[in-house]
Amino acid sequence: MRNYRFYMLLVALLSFGALAQTVVEVQEGEAAYYSDKLDGNKTASGEPYDKNAMTAAHRKLPFGTKVKVTYLENGNSVVVVINDRGPHTKGRIIDLSGAAADQLGLKKAGHGMVKLEIYGD
Repeated sequence: MRNYRFYMLLVALLSFGALAQTVVEVQEGEAAYYSDKLDGNKTASGEPYDKNAMTAAHRKLPFGTKVKVTYLENGNSVVVVINDRGPHTKGRIIDLSGAAADQLGLKKAGHGMVKLEIYGD
């Protein structure tokens, strides 16, 4: 329970920090999430994929970019950090970590329509 509280506090702090920045671009499209089986594999940024981290893959955004992702099905939002390239499936605009997909309520469906708000400094 203690780790869960720490994790939720960290998510709130990251979200607050991202919201204090300016939205520089908005995108809408389909999202999916990484399989939990990929946990520990190296991402394009060199970091290992962590299914419990709030991260994502995007084809063009620089590594370290903060993105608010809103699942259009239910209005849930999370802030993720780009640390990988992808998605590699045509028609998708972002691949989310398992934790991000779970927080959004997207994990059960496997994919869904999202809005991305991309933050700049």
